[in-house]
Amino acid sequence: MKNLREIFKNKYDLLHEPEVEQLLDYCEQLQDEIVEFKFEKDKNKELAMLDMIREVIKGCNAIEKEQNEHERFGYDPPNYQETISNLKRYILVRCKEERIWL
Repeated sequence: MKNLREIFKNKYDLLHEPEVEQLLDYCEQLQDEIVEFKFEKDKNKELAMLDMIREVIKGCNAIEKEQNEHERFGYDPPNYQETISNLKRYILVRCKEERIWL
C-alpha cells in the first residue's frame, strides 16, 4: 500500500489544503479499518479451528465410550475405520468452508 504522503511528493503545498487533509485523514481511517477487518477475519479462522478441534475431541470421546461399552457389556465393537473416515471428512469439509488450507 502506498504511503499517502508520497502521492503528493511533487505537490507538497497541496498537503496543507483543508480538503486534502480531510481526504488523508479519511484514507488513514480506512486503512485502520482494513487492518482491523483482516485481524477479525483471521480471528474467525481461529474460532473455526477451535470449533473443529472440539468436534473432533467430541467424536473421539464418543468412540472411547463405545469401546468401554463393548468391553463392559459386550455391545458391538466400534467401527474405527468409519469413525476415522467421518472425522477426516468433517475436517476437510470445514476447512474448505472456512478457507483454511492445511
